[in-house]
Amino acid sequence: MRGAGSESGAAARLARIRVALDSADLAAVVCSLPANVLLLSGYWPVVGTACAIVWREGPALVLPPPDERDAASRGWADDLRVIVEGTGDAAGSRTLGDQLAQAARQWGGARIGVERGPAFEPASYVAMCVYGTSLWDAVRTAWPTADLVAADDMLASLRAVKTRADVARIDVACRVAERGFAAGRRALRPGLRETAVAARVRAQFSIAATKAVDRADGFAFCMSGVNSAQAYRAYARSTAKRVALGELVLVHANSYVDGYWTDVTRTYCLGTPNHRQRAMYDAVFEARRVALDLIRPGVSGQAVDSAARDVLTAHGFGPAFKHSTGHGVGFGAIDHNARPRLASGSNDILEPGMVCNVEPAIYLDGYGGLRHCDMVAVTDTGARVLTPFQASIKELTVT
Repeated sequence: MRGAGSESGAAARLARIRVALDSADLAAVVCSLPANVLLLSGYWPVVGTACAIVWREGPALVLPPPDERDAASRGWADDLRVIVEGTGDAAGSRTLGDQLAQAARQWGGARIGVERGPAFEPASYVAMCVYGTSLWDAVRTAWPTADLVAADDMLASLRAVKTRADVARIDVACRVAERGFAAGRRALRPGLRETAVAARVRAQFSIAATKAVDRADGFAFCMSGVNSAQAYRAYARSTAKRVALGELVLVHANSYVDGYWTDVTRTYCLGTPNHRQRAMYDAVFEARRVALDLIRPGVSGQAVDSAARDVLTAHGFGPAFKHSTGHGVGFGAIDHNARPRLASGSNDILEPGMVCNVEPAIYLDGYGGLRHCDMVAVTDTGARVLTPFQASIKELTVT
């Protein structure tokens, strides 16, 4: 069972998984979080009840619920076996425990890697099943004599380096984001509520589904004026505040295409930037340029963060840069622990295939915040910006 047109990406991904299994001395790895099922099978579960298994010497197996059979068949697993809640039915579908036990009998394994958590998981639907520790219990029942090993660190390393097929899907998600930001800029005017600005951006995400894109959507938030100074916090929030002439208007968005995510921010100036605002833009764009120039294989995430931070400090905004320069993006969106971490103290070393955001920023309490967040792919020779749109003061000025 292999999805059409996915052979090259499947082969590259499976080869990496099996090298990782060999290095960890694992016979197989079992996952149920949608991002990890996507990693292991090319299929992004909808409600989270699916499971995926890859053996070091054996198949890639995916276990979806019945109504996700078609979606799972578009992935690249070697075999698909449907699971149902409750006892097995006459058609041959079985519970997760039944299917795991049958797989264990067929392909065995003395050491099995299993998700243990905790983890950041992007929402794949309105409500999701998260097995949590019950997956560990189900694997223990299926492999009663095997050693179970927490596989979270191995999975994080696998998610950090994308295949060319992964990057291509992330690139599509970036084009979806670009369309949303274009719509948001066109709509931006004094008096519009933050919630309305965010809605104009997000509205473009869900209509991106085509024959080539099964599921597309995402989230968008707008924070303007003094609210934008709080955008460094754990989450963004649009309010009923009306944007006003002369304010900075920060718009943050996470679009997705079939499980591949973006993390993009643009900050608009509503009206001609004043001296203070122009100084903020100049500092952020110089920090962006320096960070992008440094990104290439072999460079540490700490070095990139330090370079961007030094620029902002030289411009007098050092204390106003209140988070790291970036983190991994792709299989998730807002996970500050995702590799590569472009942060102080990070020991992550950049490799070709890594995808991260680069987000230098300034947050001035009581005044406003300015962040410019791009999606960036690490290539053999440097950085490829996947979100090159609206990348100058002129393009971000709305008059």
